Amino acid sequence: MNLNQELVDKWIVRLAESHPEQSGKLCAPDPDPFRNPVGYAMRKSLAQLWAQLQGDMDADEIEAALDTVLRIRALQDISPSEAVGFVVQLRPVLRQMPTTLDLVLLESRIDQLTLAAFDKYVQCREQIVAVRQHETERLTRTYRATAEKART
Repeated sequence: MNLNQELVDKWIVRLAESHPEQSGKLCAPDPDPFRNPVGYAMRKSLAQLWAQLQGDMDADEIEAALDTVLRIRALQDISPSEAVGFVVQLRPVLRQMPTTLDLVLLESRIDQLTLAAFDKYVQCREQIVAVRQHETERLTRTYRATAEKART
């Protein structure tokens, strides 16, 4: 196993530890995208984020990877800090790994990634609220129409 894969594996374990009931799913070895789509999506996204942290920090690539993780986390019953905390959990993982990378630069990039994750989480939550509001309005209209028909 290469160093990058080992780091992503340890990072996914940290993510799973925030939700023990899901840890088996998220940490399954070589998750199949059909049998374990959440675990597969999480692993793929964390690997993409790690690549960006080491690379050129492409905003579009980061947003796409964060979107996958945070859409899932926005649906869970957790606080915003817990939802985006997986980014900060990369720090202790990095400190445990033998690396020749510039840790000061990586920690600065982790800070940037944390802020981007929070923005994306808020955006996902706003979308959920809008969908729920739309559905409530639709159901109210349907209920009123049914009630009107019943009166006539």
